[in-house]
Amino acid sequence: MSSSSQQISNADYYFGFLKNLNYDSKLDLISKLSQSLNEENNAKDKPLQSLFGAYQSTETAEEIINEIRASRVFNRNTESL
Repeated sequence: MSSSSQQISNADYYFGFLKNLNYDSKLDLISKLSQSLNEENNAKDKPLQSLFGAYQSTETAEEIINEIRASRVFNRNTESL
């Protein structure tokens, strides 16, 4: 089954459930679907580079790494047989 025919069958499947909704519920659903499409478009427009540099600290990378390594706790208890 191709992708487009799969999408059509999914739409028909959901429409079977939704066709019996009342008028107000259908309008609300249309509004929410439209809003989700707008949110998807906005998420795609955000460049990956905008995510870099979000964490700011006065510590150097080496200091942060050393702090993380120092905070590790190993408490492995082995039982003898």
